[in-house]
Amino acid sequence: MADELTIEKLIELMPKAFLPDKAQGVDAVIQYNLTGAQAGDWVITIKDGKCTVAKGAADNPKLTLMADGADYLAVVTGKLNPMSAFSAGKIKLKGDLGLAMKLMNFFKLPG
Repeated sequence: MADELTIEKLIELMPKAFLPDKAQGVDAVIQYNLTGAQAGDWVITIKDGKCTVAKGAADNPKLTLMADGADYLAVVTGKLNPMSAFSAGKIKLKGDLGLAMKLMNFFKLPG
């Protein structure tokens, strides 16, 4: 059986899974506030064709994503439709919603 994908592993994969050609001209700091069994706060920075991740909180993020870790994993792996999750309040977004709509396209993640 393959290793189970965890939030920690997913966040660590983001810089390697980043598709710079899909995020041309994007300069953004994104705050992830995840709750539940796999809780944590991470800052994802996309700038100059690069993606970096760090634990913690950003001072002034362009976008803040709040969700239960299990729900976020379900969205990333294709088990839960992102729009359904947002509509049902499973994923909450604050800030640049246009960026949120494009965010999944910036990464080639498992799913």
